[in-house]
Amino acid sequence: MAKKSMIARENKRAKLVARYAAKREALKKIISNPETEFADRMDAVDALNKLPRDGASVRQQNRCRITGRPHGVYRKFGLSRNVLRRMTMNGDVPGLRKASW
Repeated sequence: MAKKSMIARENKRAKLVARYAAKREALKKIISNPETEFADRMDAVDALNKLPRDGASVRQQNRCRITGRPHGVYRKFGLSRNVLRRMTMNGDVPGLRKASW
């Protein structure tokens, strides 16, 4: 089980990403547009740098929905490998079973 503070921090990051997503996207469009003047581009870069660092989506970490484990998480299920294996053995994941050959 992950520390509660780390799970709370990750939830805080998710809220910040949702709040600043539109603003970050608009600033990035201004920066990447080749027709934008240099001064406007630099203003957009400064505005982007002043936004909260945790508002960037790349700073989010995939975590297991049950235990909060940050490593070994399958995107399709949102579960860590340990929890996914346990749930598969119990038959809690429909359409998934242990391979045998």
